[in-house]
Amino acid sequence: MDFIKQNIDKYKDRYIEELLELLRIPSVSADPKYKEACFATAEAVSHKMKDAGLDNVEIMSTPGFPVVYGEKMIDKNLPTILVYGHYDVQPADPLNLWHSPPFEPIIKDEKIFARGACDDKGQMFMHVKALEIMLENNALPCNVKMIVEGEEEVGSDNLGEFIAKYKEKLACDVVLVSDTSIIANDVPSVTVGLRGLCYMEVEVTGPNRDLHSGVYGGAVPNPINALCEMIAKMKDENDYITIDQFYDDVIELSDNERKAMNEAPFSLDDYKKDLKLADIRGEKGYTTLERTSIRPTIDVNGIWGGYIGEGAKTVLPSKAFAKISMRLVPNQSSEKIAKLFEDYFIKIAPPSVHVSVKAHHGGEPVVTPTDSVAYKAAEKAMETTFGKKPIPQRGGGSIPIVALFEAELNAKTVLMGFGLDSDDIHSPNEHYGIFNFLKGIETIPYFYKYYAEMF
Repeated sequence: MDFIKQNIDKYKDRYIEELLELLRIPSVSADPKYKEACFATAEAVSHKMKDAGLDNVEIMSTPGFPVVYGEKMIDKNLPTILVYGHYDVQPADPLNLWHSPPFEPIIKDEKIFARGACDDKGQMFMHVKALEIMLENNALPCNVKMIVEGEEEVGSDNLGEFIAKYKEKLACDVVLVSDTSIIANDVPSVTVGLRGLCYMEVEVTGPNRDLHSGVYGGAVPNPINALCEMIAKMKDENDYITIDQFYDDVIELSDNERKAMNEAPFSLDDYKKDLKLADIRGEKGYTTLERTSIRPTIDVNGIWGGYIGEGAKTVLPSKAFAKISMRLVPNQSSEKIAKLFEDYFIKIAPPSVHVSVKAHHGGEPVVTPTDSVAYKAAEKAMETTFGKKPIPQRGGGSIPIVALFEAELNAKTVLMGFGLDSDDIHSPNEHYGIFNFLKGIETIPYFYKYYAEMF
């Protein structure tokens, strides 16, 4: 397999420049003003897949943004790998915190800085380039199908219907996803579990219009104050979530499982230093590694209301809003948690305000097996390129489609990502290491090789 490194050494500048081209397109699926950019990104991805040598590449419509599909079927008797990625990205706000424009990628300190650099354009594009290398060298050992969607960052609402409609077209033996991270560049890992997600929006209404805070303050309920009080009631002094029945379905790990998890390399001092924190906090009785992987959470992702412009305006607002997300662990249901959240939020509202709750999107938690052929192939591939065996690790993020693939296609997923937790995905100054990008391109062909041999 010497040809892999030879190709990377020869063409790495082109690979990086092609990624930068994709990163310049602002494919923000959450914001309607970027609609044309999302469609343009789908077009760009389809061209890259064709250039890589995939067959039957097409842009397939959905009620939202399209899915790009391509394949290379070399022998129906060989196993089939379905590669999944997404071309949409998170909003870049707040723009003032970026050190460089989010859609004008730059390379600094051997890292590519741009929105989507790691999540997920950089990681998705590794697969396109890895396939290009294999196909150019006539070294693809099994069949491959690839889908790249444009709505992952807004919940993949249309992907379930798409997969059900094209179940036969997408039939596969395993799904391969790179949308996760490794522990460190010298400590490879394979993600074996993900938390689910329940994303809600709340609206609290006080008076029927904005009021003068001098004339009405002290007598009329302030919905921002009420909202803050309600949010504060959703955790107790031990950071235990107070929503009724919230923990009923949570599966507690054994002492041995927790001990093994905490043997992963981790420095709390480095963690605090990286985030410029004087101290951490979280659910009492659990370590940082446990809090960010095997425990459910609740967090306010955004809160607004009243006057937030320049200068002062003494207004008593009519409305206050918040977006609140909950990360869920295996056995919790996003639909059930959404209902529990709504009931509880309405229950704790003071009678002086009106509350409405809207569910945005959700996804189910998953745990992937470590005794499967696919996991062993990923483990061996990473050991080949990193020089050491990867550590199985639970991830704290959510990829809702993993449970969807298992339900609709009866296929397990391998989560073989190459990002780092410090890559600032979803945050200003998102970046992706050139080492990680190229290491992914190098490693992926070995996964194909070992999976085909072990299947």
